[in-house]
Amino acid sequence: MTALLDRFRGAVVAPLLAIAVAALLCAVALLVSGASPWTALTTILSQLGSGSVAVDTVNSAAVYYVAALAVAIGFQMKLFNIGVEGQFRVAACVAAIVGGTVVLPPVLHTLLILVVAVLTGAAWVAIPALLKAYRGVSEVISTIMLNAIATGLIAFLISPETFGELRGNNITTPPIPESGAFPGIPVGAGEIFGMVVVAALLGLGYWFLLGRTRFGFELRASGESTTAAAAGGVNARRTILVALLLSGAVAGLVGLPELLGRDLAYTLTSPQGYGFTGIAIALLGRNHPVGIALGALLWAFLDKAAVALDVVGIPREIVLIMQGLIVLSVVVAYEVVRRVERRAEQRRVAAAAPEPAGVAS
Repeated sequence: MTALLDRFRGAVVAPLLAIAVAALLCAVALLVSGASPWTALTTILSQLGSGSVAVDTVNSAAVYYVAALAVAIGFQMKLFNIGVEGQFRVAACVAAIVGGTVVLPPVLHTLLILVVAVLTGAAWVAIPALLKAYRGVSEVISTIMLNAIATGLIAFLISPETFGELRGNNITTPPIPESGAFPGIPVGAGEIFGMVVVAALLGLGYWFLLGRTRFGFELRASGESTTAAAAGGVNARRTILVALLLSGAVAGLVGLPELLGRDLAYTLTSPQGYGFTGIAIALLGRNHPVGIALGALLWAFLDKAAVALDVVGIPREIVLIMQGLIVLSVVVAYEVVRRVERRAEQRRVAAAAPEPAGVAS
């Protein structure tokens, strides 16, 4: 019964506490900016199911979800793959180049683009993975440096002198034929990316890998204590390599929902920032596949609903403050609940411990 109550407190109390604190801080921020918290709340909530907001929210959430899963794989071993941003951009660029230059039947063409993106993402993270495993170089430093290198590499790859084409004021890769597109799911207000299904399958695979396989156990054990895991026969070097390579492989898919479902080309103006957003959502979801999914939907909805704030005279940038406060509140709330649970456990252990022999009652 006590264990059940502890799980209930960790699963319910912490999120509720975080939501309450975030709501209070957001209200204060709105008041300081001269806006009405109630007006902002009703305006945002009015966007639920409004026009194409629902479809756009699901599509953006799929991208955020894949990015957060890539980050969460590293987090499970206390590895901070801050290079998801560079990995997904390089992978999307290379996949677009390959997809725009080859001619294959529809299904094979799409599969080739997916495989190229996965392999490119894994290859890009292989450098910091090897440095971390064999030289102990911090993955934070190496991956964030590779983000900068990725920007230069992409500019080189899509320049007209290499694989790019100049179209108007923009530079783009050769357009991917319809045979390489990923079919979408038509709904009343638009079309949901077909890659939403792939994102859901990735979440299922992530859950199975971590909770139902030996490697998942070794990954989590190494994250808790590398020394203890090594004493139990876990090869820490191999685990680091595989974890980061898996993280990079998943990161390679981040840009494909939009690439194969909408743009069919990679340009200098292609979306950026998903890798860093994935870090926030992984923290928000506590590295759990369901928690990450809910965090991705919330984040995407706030992004899409923010446009409506301009109509009522509230700066849409207030949503950025709200998103940051939500993540901060979640992290703090879980830490507070964790410390309360630890102290309660210590008291239970102390109360259950037998009295030393010879001590009078």
